Amino acid sequence: MAMKVNDLATHEIESVLLKKFGETLTRGALTWYSLFPEHSVDSFEMLVDSFIKAHAGAKKVQAHKADIFRIVQGESELLREFVTRFQREIMLLTAVLDEWAAGAFTKGLNPRSSDASRKLKESLLKFQAITSTNQR
Repeated sequence: MAMKVNDLATHEIESVLLKKFGETLTRGALTWYSLFPEHSVDSFEMLVDSFIKAHAGAKKVQAHKADIFRIVQGESELLREFVTRFQREIMLLTAVLDEWAAGAFTKGLNPRSSDASRKLKESLLKFQAITSTNQR
């Protein structure tokens, strides 16, 4: 009986594990993974620990519409930061309807924070008005 042995160095194995881990994820887990800043994961062990804390270790709570609408953009929070925080907070809840998430995100945008936030909010409100008219 022959044994197959890999010829990878330890650091190469770590690199392969990190790369393949991300390729196995879907839906919420993939969103969680994509929110990591580039080059912020030092080891596969750290990644696994973060994953367990975020998904296996944390009990998700039933979403209430009021909870979702409490997520608002801070006065000095950049649009990019708010988008990231909104996605993280939504992932901690279960059964979030797309309509709730879209409405809460739009309502949570601070129109005074930046030109980009104000323009995005205006566009989202127009889009929601158009889609709700078309669904009738």
